[in-house]
Amino acid sequence: MLFSEGEVGNFAGMGGTGTLKAVLFDRDGTLVVDVPYNGDPRLVRAMDHARAAVDRVRSAGLATGVASNQSGVARGLLSLSQVDAVNRRIDQLFGPFDVWEVCPHRQEDNCGCRKPAPGMIINACRRLGVAPDEVAYVGDIGVDVEAARAAGVRHVLVPTPATRVEEVECAGVVARDLWHAVDILLGPPTPPTPPHGQVPVGQVPVGQVPRGGRP
Repeated sequence: MLFSEGEVGNFAGMGGTGTLKAVLFDRDGTLVVDVPYNGDPRLVRAMDHARAAVDRVRSAGLATGVASNQSGVARGLLSLSQVDAVNRRIDQLFGPFDVWEVCPHRQEDNCGCRKPAPGMIINACRRLGVAPDEVAYVGDIGVDVEAARAAGVRHVLVPTPATRVEEVECAGVVARDLWHAVDILLGPPTPPTPPHGQVPVGQVPVGQVPRGGRP
């Protein structure tokens, strides 16, 4: 389902730090623009609203992490050192993530870490010292949702043009962008309280007639 503004923050008991202790993210197509088999840190570009969304998660006191398939290593298209260099650039753009999990295998390797297998997410939970039901995973394609379900963590799908229609239909929880995904997980941000005696912008003090209006 695609949550409306009034429904965010009520998914599966989510409600800030009370039940959620960590949010894990897919890398390509979720945090950063997907450049296939990218080994060049200079090509890293953050997705819209991604940095602000990650900052919100951290401001709520939650841990953050990344779990990413990188089959280009097994295919000989890039090296682990290149993957590490790209990940370091992402840490520079977003601030350091608490945990990184990378699978270098191909699908035909039948490993336990490559999504949709749950290995990376389960290992990230273990390294963070949190239970799977205290974790959410946010990604952009069906294998992200499948891996989250297999690991027993909550999930939100943030579709991109690369996401298939059937993946959206099967996801269960779908957000417009990463900021909206965090809204779903934490609830909308609370507006700042104005200093005593000040009136929030757009509001008229009690008893005062708006200019051009009538009492």
